[in-house]
Amino acid sequence: MREHASKKHCGTFSHPSTLRTDILSMRYLYILFGTLCLVMGLIGVFLPVLPTTPLLLLTAFCYYRGSDRLYEWLMSHPYLGTHIKRFREHRIIPRKAKAYILTMLWASLLFCANILTPIWLKCLMIAIAIGVTWHILSYRSE
Repeated sequence: MREHASKKHCGTFSHPSTLRTDILSMRYLYILFGTLCLVMGLIGVFLPVLPTTPLLLLTAFCYYRGSDRLYEWLMSHPYLGTHIKRFREHRIIPRKAKAYILTMLWASLLFCANILTPIWLKCLMIAIAIGVTWHILSYRSE
């Protein structure tokens, strides 16, 4: 009897309803987090501060884990699905997208750099923008 109580305390025995609840709650967390990433990715289309492609890839991962229906919707979406598939399969960012991303990135950076007063903050922003530019340009184009 004593051994059974210690094993139960260590968590080796779980009630089936507890496991079902844990799995269900994880699915809801994946769906919630995936939807949050999707919203941020769509905002990132217009604001270069938010990286659209990584957020869409994270959305696809979360929806794959959380909901077959949402994953299928995302992958069959005319814009988002093709964007995700193209990047996952070929690691390609279209030239137009690169040009748009880099133009918006540098335009918003220059705007913010004129507003900010600390020089170290301006230097940090420029360093991040250079890193993001280098990363974007490292991918192949169509």
